[in-house]
Amino acid sequence: MLSKTRIRWNLIRYGLTVLFLFICWILFSATLDIPYLVIGLVGSIIIAGVVYNVFIEEYEAGKRSVIPRIFPLLFYFPLLIWALYSASFKMFGAIVTGRIRPGIVHFKSTLRSDLARVVLAHSITFSPGTITMDLDEDQYVIHWMFVSTKHAKQAGNEIKGRLEHQLRKIWI
Repeated sequence: MLSKTRIRWNLIRYGLTVLFLFICWILFSATLDIPYLVIGLVGSIIIAGVVYNVFIEEYEAGKRSVIPRIFPLLFYFPLLIWALYSASFKMFGAIVTGRIRPGIVHFKSTLRSDLARVVLAHSITFSPGTITMDLDEDQYVIHWMFVSTKHAKQAGNEIKGRLEHQLRKIWI
C-alpha cells in the first residue's frame, strides 16, 4: 500500500506533467479555439498518465527540486540575457580580431537538482562560443572558444559566471 505522502507526490508529479504538456500544446498549436484546447487537455491528461514517472523522477519529486522559486527565477532571465549579449559581443570581437582559442574543458557544478543542472547546461549552450557536450551527474564537458585555462575550477567559474549561483537560489 502506498503511503499518503507518496500518493500526494505522485499526484503533484502527474499534475505538473499535465500542465507542462498542455502549455506545450497551446504554444505549438498557436490557437485558443475551444475544440483545440479540449483536444490538447484530453491528450495531455492521457499522455501524462503514461509518462509522468519519466518526466519527473520520484527522487526529484521534492517541492524545492522541481517547482522553481518565482522571485529568484525573475532575476535569472535578465542575468541570462546579459550573459547572452556579453558573450555575443565577445564572440564578435574575437571573430574580427582572430583571437579565438578553442578547446574542451571539464568542470563540476555544485547544483544538487537535476533540473537545475540541465537548465545550466542549456544556458551555457545558449551563450555564443560555448557548447555543452556532456553532462554526467555534476560533471560538465564544454567546448569553449576562449580557453584561457585548463584548470577545471577556474574554467568553470569563467563559463558559469553568476548563472549557477542564481540557479541555486531557484532550485535548492
